[in-house]
Amino acid sequence: MNNDILLLIADSIGIVAFTLSGLFIAKKNRLDLLGLFIISFLTALGGGVIRDIIIDRPPMSFTHFLPALLVIGVVSIGLLFKLHRKSEIESHYLFIFSDTLGLVSFAITGALLGIGVNFHVIGVMFLALITAVGGGVVRDMLLNEIPLLLKSDFYGSIALLVGIILYILHLANLLNSASILTVFIGGVVLRLIAFYRNWHLPKL
Repeated sequence: MNNDILLLIADSIGIVAFTLSGLFIAKKNRLDLLGLFIISFLTALGGGVIRDIIIDRPPMSFTHFLPALLVIGVVSIGLLFKLHRKSEIESHYLFIFSDTLGLVSFAITGALLGIGVNFHVIGVMFLALITAVGGGVVRDMLLNEIPLLLKSDFYGSIALLVGIILYILHLANLLNSASILTVFIGGVVLRLIAFYRNWHLPKL
């Protein structure tokens, strides 16, 4: 499968998933309709905008209508089915699953783009991380909350792990649609297991 198509698919999955995550966070903070859309847009598109600025290309969110249409569509469907009224949002399975899908999908797009512009391994890992968590960090700062990146050890670790695995696959000439799908599934499963088993990195 063409790399551009893979990037579009992964980016779209990330946007849809993080829009849903942003919708839940907006509900938790009792935001009005405008605030809900702002938070959803920031969560879904913020990391991609930062990523594109780093690799010196026009942000896709500003040059294509698809990202904005996906955000508007997901928010509208979420409101229609009253998903924002779920209680205990941060522990709700739908929030956890959507946030995990967004995290892994965006880590993959960041890593693939880093590889595409010939970043070394640290650059690829950083771009995977910033794409995956950038929107959420900006959102949490706007809401005056500690970013999830700093509270959940395995959150950022998953993005870094995805970045280094994809880079190794690239060096081994094994980077293809099958291997990327395997990394995606593995990242999602690992993140869900880490969350529900409350895994943490060693603390000082």
